[in-house]
Amino acid sequence: MSTINGGISFWYVQDGIPAPREPLPGDATADVCIVGGGYTGLWTAYYLKKAVPFLRITVLEQKFCGYGASGRNGGWLYNGIAGRDRYAKLHGHEAAVRLQRAMNDTVTEVVTVTGDENIEADVHQGGVLRVAYTPAQLTRLKAFHSVEIAFGEKERVLMGARETADRVRVTGAVGSSWTPHGARLHPGKLVKGLADTVEALGVTIHESTPVTEIKPKHAITPYGTVRAPYVLRCTEGFTANLKGQHRTWLPMNSSMIVTEPLPRHIWGTIGWDGREALGDMAHAYMYAQRTADDRIALGGRGVPYRFGSGTDNDGRTQPATVEALREILVRFFPTTAGARIDHAWSGVLGVPRDWCATVTLDRSTGLGWAGGYVGSGVATANLAARTLRDLVQQDSGQAGPTDLTALPWVNHKVRRWEPEPLRWLGVHGMYAAYRTADRREAAAHSTATDSIARVADRLSGRH
Repeated sequence: MSTINGGISFWYVQDGIPAPREPLPGDATADVCIVGGGYTGLWTAYYLKKAVPFLRITVLEQKFCGYGASGRNGGWLYNGIAGRDRYAKLHGHEAAVRLQRAMNDTVTEVVTVTGDENIEADVHQGGVLRVAYTPAQLTRLKAFHSVEIAFGEKERVLMGARETADRVRVTGAVGSSWTPHGARLHPGKLVKGLADTVEALGVTIHESTPVTEIKPKHAITPYGTVRAPYVLRCTEGFTANLKGQHRTWLPMNSSMIVTEPLPRHIWGTIGWDGREALGDMAHAYMYAQRTADDRIALGGRGVPYRFGSGTDNDGRTQPATVEALREILVRFFPTTAGARIDHAWSGVLGVPRDWCATVTLDRSTGLGWAGGYVGSGVATANLAARTLRDLVQQDSGQAGPTDLTALPWVNHKVRRWEPEPLRWLGVHGMYAAYRTADRREAAAHSTATDSIARVADRLSGRH
């Protein structure tokens, strides 16, 4: 059996593409129009409808709900949020601590709601384990662990090589940091279940309905215009397709592979009985999970960016990227060397110029948006959705300010990305530098982060 390449993602090959919903039949009106049928849009519809059942809410999705990152990600529900350190600099340490606590609570919120709504998404709350396997990575790991503790994560545990191996036997791992604020899940099952749930609540979903332009009180499509006092943009990595948004968020590519179900004797060499979400401290980092049916799904950066903010063709992935991910898999777990790779796919995620996730409602226009999650959107989208709910309720006079509307990422402004070819050159140069730094660190056995990576961090705006 050869590797399936593309087909949107393994999650849909395994669980099936949902039955299509009808496109927008013509001009329509709503109280709230949500553009984008991924996690952000669907969670926003869910929380708004739960809070105000009489609201007329319409979701417009260009393909089908979960076609983008929500149906292609690595299934990491965890408490990381892009931009926290920058928000600490802009608004003070305590404001960033409040943001981090909200993210910690968000993991529990998603787990609870999926249970309450009977969404079967293979959720297993085993936490997140980040491993180090070079001296430089170990130095970064210890620094990372200390910073997370300083931001209020008192439950986090730092482990040495032996304790790490007791959890997951990653070849060469010299240490790890574990947080309980994380879970593994099946992304496709979550987004399909969430779409069914909001539809059952009375939310209108139109699929195969691309929005070409968003204006105050208008979402414009080829089939008609939806007019609403509030139009919320929840398009994440596909934002560049909208008129006037080409340089707002950069669509960064991430790629994944998944093995065949591994036999018991291989799992005996790996461990991973806690089914933690697994990552590393490399500059060009990886992420992985042990699936409910005992596969390893593993991802990382392949070709990081397509010229002109282009998006992919149904997840198709370059063979060189597939091979690079397989090499990471075998380096981590040598006993998987003979395992078949059943599927490979790619998707895009939204990256703001300052690498900070944001949620905004412009009270003068009724336009709102959330995104720029930089790969941590499975949980962050839920917090963003609850925040959008509160901002809409506050603006419409149905409620006052809340703890969520006071978080430092609300109404954060980000400058636009550079025009081409600077954008393409910058992103490809950055990831080439990170891969070079990883190789140099592995060869040098130094405890210091490679100078090339430090320069890349400064130039990219990541740190």
